Amino acid sequence: MPTFDLKHSPLRELNRTLYALRPDTNETQWTVTGPDGRHAIAVGLDAPISVEIEGNVGYYCAGMNKYASVFINGNAGVGVAENMMSGFVHVRGDASQAAGATAHGGMLVIDGNAGARCGISMKGVDILVKGSIGHMSAFMAQAGTLTVLGDAGEALGDSLYEARLYVRGSVKSLGSDCIEKEMRDEHRKQLFAKLEAGGLAGEIDLSEFKRYGSARRLYHFNVDNAGAY
Repeated sequence: MPTFDLKHSPLRELNRTLYALRPDTNETQWTVTGPDGRHAIAVGLDAPISVEIEGNVGYYCAGMNKYASVFINGNAGVGVAENMMSGFVHVRGDASQAAGATAHGGMLVIDGNAGARCGISMKGVDILVKGSIGHMSAFMAQAGTLTVLGDAGEALGDSLYEARLYVRGSVKSLGSDCIEKEMRDEHRKQLFAKLEAGGLAGEIDLSEFKRYGSARRLYHFNVDNAGAY
């Protein structure tokens, strides 16, 4: 199991080494020590490997991830798992703003809290936050799910498209065109699957969650508003 110490080796060398790995590599288990809040650790991965990062990371850790599993044993800065295509990213601490921004697929799990704009413009990723999230989360979220065990800040789901939001705690306010929706069997089944994928199956009462989605009022041009353009 290769170990890479960022206190003694440059970050560029780590990313170049990981990026060069092919899908059939036998070096599948990596450990990164001494991250010390460095930015852009383990970005652009394109192989089914596992990377364990021992400590806090800076901006854009595991950004553009594809296939890989990245475990962060600490806190994460802005944009963790930003633009992720597939794979699994697990933050075993708190995450700053824009966690999972624009991500197309895969799953992001955050054990602690996430800052503002969590899941902004998400395009298919599944995000599970075991704590609370900040304001403007899921802004313009197009597809995927955002599941929050704690509370949500102001303007949740502003200008939402078709992403599904599940929140167990309180919501300070809903954004434009975001409304509470009925929780049907299909949604409970989906919610259970996301909790199970995050290691929480059977531990959480699904009835404690509320579902939020788009009212679809912003989908079409309204001639009554022509004067505002």
